[in-house]
Amino acid sequence: MAIQSDALGGRLPLADPATLTPAQQELVDSVMANQLPWANENGFRIGTDDGQLIGPFNTFLLRPEVALRFLAFAAAEASHTSLSDTVREAVIVAVGAVWGADYELYAHKILARRIGLSPEVIKALSEGAVPDQLGEQEKIAVRVARQLLIQHRIDDDLFRVAEQAFGERGLYDIGAVMGQYQAVCTLLTMFAVPAPE
Repeated sequence: MAIQSDALGGRLPLADPATLTPAQQELVDSVMANQLPWANENGFRIGTDDGQLIGPFNTFLLRPEVALRFLAFAAAEASHTSLSDTVREAVIVAVGAVWGADYELYAHKILARRIGLSPEVIKALSEGAVPDQLGEQEKIAVRVARQLLIQHRIDDDLFRVAEQAFGERGLYDIGAVMGQYQAVCTLLTMFAVPAPE
């Protein structure tokens, strides 16, 4: 069931496009040029029909100067990662599951399905499991993500297995994508941002 537009901001009202500052408008223009086509292509919503941003993008309007740089980091992370699409999405869904971030899970369940993860695997990941049907690299990456998120450390045995599977740069890439989505989930959770459907 779709949520009414006035509730899509959660604790934060949706920004009115008519009252944006120049910095906010610069952010909106960037999102409309970069993230909107990507979201539309993949089948999830980042805005309302009347041009208001939803999800993390509405929260980004609180600090557009920071958000523009965060989005540049996100683009660099996505385009320079050594992780496969399935490893990366499994980690992102695992982060969203630990946080219970509804909007993040809404968007990334769709993305995970589009890159080939099965509905059963996605459901299990979003419930905090490490499903047996995942490939070995995906399982290792999800275990790393969950251990770091929940215990705030990674034990030596898992580190050795993960280093063997991904190398040092791959471990960095897991940390970078986790950090990006922890920031997103923090904002979504703080402002109780819902999924639009």
